[in-house]
Amino acid sequence: MAPPDMRGLTQYIADIRACRVRELEEKRINKEMAHIRAQFKRGDLDGYQKKKYLAKILFTYILGYPVDLGHVEAVNLISSPKYSEKQIGYLALTLLLHENSPLLNLIVNSIRKDLLDHSVPSNCLALHAIANIGGKEIAESLTPDVYSLLISPTSEDFVKKKAALTLLRLYRKYPTVVPVSEWGLRIVSILDDSSLSVCLCAANLVLGLCSSGGMTDGELLKIVFQKAVERLNALVVRGEGREDYVYYKVLDPWLQVALLRLIRTVPVLQDPTIRLTLHNVLQTILTSTATPRNVQHNNALNAILFEAINLAIHLDPSSPLVTTATQLLSKFVVSKETNIRYLGLDTMAHLAARAGRESLEVVKRHMDTVFLALRDRDVSVRRRGLDLLYSMCDLSNSRVIVSELLRYLPSADISLREEMVLKIAILAEKFATEYNWYVDTILKLMNSSGGAGDYVGDEVWYRVVQIVVNTEELQEYSVKRCMEELRTQSDCHENVVKISAYLLGEYGHLIANEKGFAPIEQFQALHSKSNLCSNATKGILLTTYLKWLNLFPEISEQLLAVFRRYSESLDAELQQRACEALAIAGHAQAESLLAALCDEMPPFAERESAILHRLLKKHGDIAPSDKSRWITDSGAAAGERKRGLSLAVNGSANGTTSQAPVPVPQSHATAPPQLEQQQQPSPPPVPPHPNRATTSDIMNDLMTLEGLSMSDSAAPMGITPSASNAALEPEKSLLGDDIVTSPSTVAPSLPILTPAPPPPVPAAPSIMLTHGADKWLTRLQYSSEGILWEDGQIQIGMKTEFHGHMGRLAIYFGNKIDRSLESFTSTIDKSQMEDPEALEITIPKIVANTIGPITQIQQLVHVECKDIFKKPPILKVSYLAGSLQVLNLQLPLFLSKFIEPVAKLPAADFFERWKQIGGPPRESQSIFPIKLKGDTEIDVERNKKIVSGLRMGLLDGIDPNPINIVAAGVLHMSTNGKVGCLVRYEPNKDAKLARLTIRTTNENVSQQLMELFKGPMTATQIPKLS
Repeated sequence: MAPPDMRGLTQYIADIRACRVRELEEKRINKEMAHIRAQFKRGDLDGYQKKKYLAKILFTYILGYPVDLGHVEAVNLISSPKYSEKQIGYLALTLLLHENSPLLNLIVNSIRKDLLDHSVPSNCLALHAIANIGGKEIAESLTPDVYSLLISPTSEDFVKKKAALTLLRLYRKYPTVVPVSEWGLRIVSILDDSSLSVCLCAANLVLGLCSSGGMTDGELLKIVFQKAVERLNALVVRGEGREDYVYYKVLDPWLQVALLRLIRTVPVLQDPTIRLTLHNVLQTILTSTATPRNVQHNNALNAILFEAINLAIHLDPSSPLVTTATQLLSKFVVSKETNIRYLGLDTMAHLAARAGRESLEVVKRHMDTVFLALRDRDVSVRRRGLDLLYSMCDLSNSRVIVSELLRYLPSADISLREEMVLKIAILAEKFATEYNWYVDTILKLMNSSGGAGDYVGDEVWYRVVQIVVNTEELQEYSVKRCMEELRTQSDCHENVVKISAYLLGEYGHLIANEKGFAPIEQFQALHSKSNLCSNATKGILLTTYLKWLNLFPEISEQLLAVFRRYSESLDAELQQRACEALAIAGHAQAESLLAALCDEMPPFAERESAILHRLLKKHGDIAPSDKSRWITDSGAAAGERKRGLSLAVNGSANGTTSQAPVPVPQSHATAPPQLEQQQQPSPPPVPPHPNRATTSDIMNDLMTLEGLSMSDSAAPMGITPSASNAALEPEKSLLGDDIVTSPSTVAPSLPILTPAPPPPVPAAPSIMLTHGADKWLTRLQYSSEGILWEDGQIQIGMKTEFHGHMGRLAIYFGNKIDRSLESFTSTIDKSQMEDPEALEITIPKIVANTIGPITQIQQLVHVECKDIFKKPPILKVSYLAGSLQVLNLQLPLFLSKFIEPVAKLPAADFFERWKQIGGPPRESQSIFPIKLKGDTEIDVERNKKIVSGLRMGLLDGIDPNPINIVAAGVLHMSTNGKVGCLVRYEPNKDAKLARLTIRTTNENVSQQLMELFKGPMTATQIPKLS
């Protein structure tokens, strides 16, 4: 309806509506357009007049008439300070301009000005124009401004929503204009926004970035998974959200669905704490079985429920959650509502394609109900029923399902027939237990009534030929069945004629001596169908007749008569074949020539079925998340299915395989990709780790040096852990409770098992550490507690404790400002380590995503040392404090932290072990300058603090020189055993030099400890020790 202040527009619309014929309407429009064109030429129109005339032009354009004026006026109008005029200007631009219009250069600056304006209406109009017009030039010029509007702390929630959706539109059209590697973390942080509507738009934006492959950073994807799970947990379990977002008693169902899809898109994070949280969320959704009477409430619950079921299937098809989901789906497939039946069948097909044995058995109980779905009034329900039958088929029910599909095929919709034919052929081949049944099924499929046989492609009969040729015991039965079909079917389908011609030409001699199958009878049965066949089929018949000239000389006259008739055919191909056959038959050595040319076909080479390839090609436009319904061999029934009749042309019956080429067109000879997805084995149970060893055990390990080969001093062998360390009492933790002896005890065992591995992620780029963090890290290298980082906004402190190969860190994040730190994320990155598996790191609880003003939160980290490592992992902290702040800090997790000091060791024993270890390569020695205390004395106390801070036990009285330091310890590793470590530090006051010698039973440990000891003891690196 026209605005009330534009009477001319109202009158113009009324005149148009009053026109009874198109000619009068065109006459009125032409008159008005001429008037508007004359007014525009005057050039003295004010904003109101331009707005009025543009509104008339837009109404004309919407009616479908071409418009060639008003573009420049619209460009001028978007710069108007009045909202009503600006609105009409933007509306005209979005309707009249296209992405390649030359006028786009004139509006870039005006749109940027509106984006930078603090007016919400101006921001929204500009975002609408960018999203609707598009254009590469606009995208390249204005994408940074849209991103700035999205992350600006001063932007309204309404503007942030539109900015997120506009950025998604630009990315989908021009992916290169959005630098995901630079903006990704900031965009992901919006998932923690306090506004659920902004979070929903951000979730869709992140989903678009992840699903298209734009977001590939493995660490960033881990953050996405963690934030999505935590936000979903807040919505579903804790119910955090304003009442404004409650839709029929369901808290923001759209956001819950978006988060569930996002979690299903990104690689699954294997952190046990996050997986337990996700399991609780899914269990809460699946166990909410209330069935409300209100339709909208029911729809909201079902939308969330089906997404949760799909996610549970994606995580692990064999989990108890999927069993619960199967029971729910059994109710949905018999629902009276069409939409619910459709969703139930669709999800059950997804489940059947990936289900384990138990879940598949539950699905198979509803086979009769699925058969009824094939005759549903809604074609979409019928299609989903077909998908489900295809997915749930195995050896136990294949004959029933195939028979039902064959019975339904003649009456099926035309749009379903081609797909049904392909699936029947695949199921008959894959799950056949008898050769005869497979041949009978394919022939019945080809001769289906109602014209259904016309949808059987050449791939089907090609496949039958391959299988019969490679299976010797099937050849005689196949030619008999072909003869029966030719005799009994008056309207025999052309595909049956093709396969009969090929097989009778190859193996007709196998039945030539039986009653009713004489050569002349074979010829009469086959040739009687030739009149109704196409020229391509007649060519196959002529080839068969040529082979019969060699096999059956008694019917040569009849065969030559056929060749003579076709030698005058108008079709060049048939004429050539017939003439060549006559020439061969009339050759002087015709008998030997025919024997050489018409020899029996050898077995085909091993290849995949082209039918599967065609089925995938037919459904190539479906979403990746839906392609699982076309995969039949990915669940526990895959092994059983493979034990059926192997009709994949693996060689001849006697086991040999011929490399002869397959005589089929090249388009059909291409092997399809492998469809079978092997089920991933469950992870092996984690063995229990020994508790902290006592001092006497460490002494025994060091003094006995178990595993050390005295004959080969160069062999890097560790100390074998003694049996006495297997079960010791846990000690009281320095942080307030018992020390954890294994990361596997952090969280209970989860019903969700290890899912299928995610697609490979490119190697992570090198991480730039935060400048200035070295001084804090150096102090924590020799201390069990201290500050890891501090600036004007945040302080990160740490307390640590280590017992044997186990350790625990308590990280404290303190907010120093008077406003909250939002979207707080703390993750540990091991990608920079040479061997990430050397350290097992577990976080028992997800850290809060908001730190209140002048408050502190704690994060516990459990660590297990499995093997030798050099670089420590990196603590990645990000938060919003006006802008996004990112800290990359190395954790004080060094190899020396897992050394247990040896408190007492006699001098004789020390030097005996010292000699046993020997020199290089298990010895590492370095001479370096030192700084004297007051430039005159050796700072012995400082040196001792460094050595003891590196967890080496100081041994007094070993060295007669009191300024020398001797120490010993045992490095504990859960996988690589124990390594004895001996240290001698010998400073020289006069030369201002020191010699540091480290001997261990592993040469790599010696080198690594040398790097850790040498740094603080040199003259240029002196840490401040408390």
